[in-house]
Amino acid sequence: MKLPHGWTRAVPMFDEEHLVSCAGLAPVMGLAERAGLSELLADRVRVDSAWVASSGVNPAGKVTSIIAGMAAGADCIDDLDVIRAGGTARLFKQVYAPATLGQFLRNLSHGHTSQLASVARAHLVNLVGCSDLLPGIEQRALIDIDSLLRPVYGHAKEGASFGHAKIAGKQVLRKGLSPLVTTISTTDGAPVVAGIRLRAGKAGSGRGAASMVTEAIGTARQAGATGEILVRGDSAYGNHLVAGACLDHGVRFSLVLTRNAALDQAIASIAEDAWTAVHYPGAVVDPDTGVLISDAQVAEVEAFTAFASTARPITARLVVRRVRDVARLDELFPVWRYHPFLTNSLESVTRADVTHRQHAIIETVHSDLIDGPLAHLPSGRFAANTAWAICAGICHNLLRAAGSLVGGRHAVARGATLRRHLIMVPARIARPARRKFLHLPAHWPWADQWLRLWHHVFTNSIGPPAAT
Repeated sequence: MKLPHGWTRAVPMFDEEHLVSCAGLAPVMGLAERAGLSELLADRVRVDSAWVASSGVNPAGKVTSIIAGMAAGADCIDDLDVIRAGGTARLFKQVYAPATLGQFLRNLSHGHTSQLASVARAHLVNLVGCSDLLPGIEQRALIDIDSLLRPVYGHAKEGASFGHAKIAGKQVLRKGLSPLVTTISTTDGAPVVAGIRLRAGKAGSGRGAASMVTEAIGTARQAGATGEILVRGDSAYGNHLVAGACLDHGVRFSLVLTRNAALDQAIASIAEDAWTAVHYPGAVVDPDTGVLISDAQVAEVEAFTAFASTARPITARLVVRRVRDVARLDELFPVWRYHPFLTNSLESVTRADVTHRQHAIIETVHSDLIDGPLAHLPSGRFAANTAWAICAGICHNLLRAAGSLVGGRHAVARGATLRRHLIMVPARIARPARRKFLHLPAHWPWADQWLRLWHHVFTNSIGPPAAT
């Protein structure tokens, strides 16, 4: 591709009032409204005690403006101005300026963010009811929980403090804020955000985990999870509070345990012939014997009592995966690293291990959020950043629902891909004979997928949202 020399004398002018840079916002926000987003916000979010009276007016229009800006790629308050460019204001009503939206966020309190979190859960349930989100949830739902640390700089961020983060495999201290995230996924469906809660950077990873898991279980059941629900988490969530919450609500769990003397004794009691090789990166099958040759093996203790020193000891299966320590090349005998987790799953020991390791799917959600709205936490006020994080979760679920309606590779595509293919599409607004037209680029590579989303949202091919 080469630019002809004549274009160097061209005159660029930003004066087109009928051009829309993000035409994909029309079907995406149409899907949000079909799932009742504005109605939920108007019914549940009340901002009566704002410092500036006008900033608390119409929270539904302001929150949907924030979400629309996030869907168009905004990762800070100033970037929300993208929804006011060109003819975008002709497509939508109640398009607010970034200054107004920032003022609205700064007027929110902890109670307001709790109201917004309830909207996010109800909207997810409605999205499942009016799209192809979470296929197979009635058979099995998988709930994952994990935290991340978002770095911040300067002294103006409320709640910012030094917390542990892993960078390049090493634990380091970074100043930031720590969102705790729960996701729901299925065997055939990509994960969606069930809940997100912002905490101080120094907060322990497991702080508030039990209540977050309880909320996620309730959301999954409202979304149609009538079958098995499995909660998965790493060692920060392997405690009696999270496991007890799972038992109290009749769901299964698969939680990593922190090593201690009792656990080491249980691992040592496993007979050598009880270990079974499992498929792992680098595993091969011996062509002569047909036996799997692997550096990973798995075994179990059928009844292990964990959390014995707490008020609620729990007895369940202890599944242990051991991995050959390949770093020790001069070993005289095999040296293994052990990874134990507690579960009440009914799967075979090898299948339970595979299912547990798929907990890493939550990292794809973290990656999507960091590559999108959570690239920054834009405000100095803690409640404003909490609201921003919740809006980021709603935006993630909305994009995921849009991709599920398109189908194919877009059903599991990353948020950046969905933005590039379906949202960041320029269009020109025309109204010949008082009919509304959107003229989009000819030969757009994903025109068929874009039109499929449009027709799904603006026809009766999908059912009404589920009742909340």
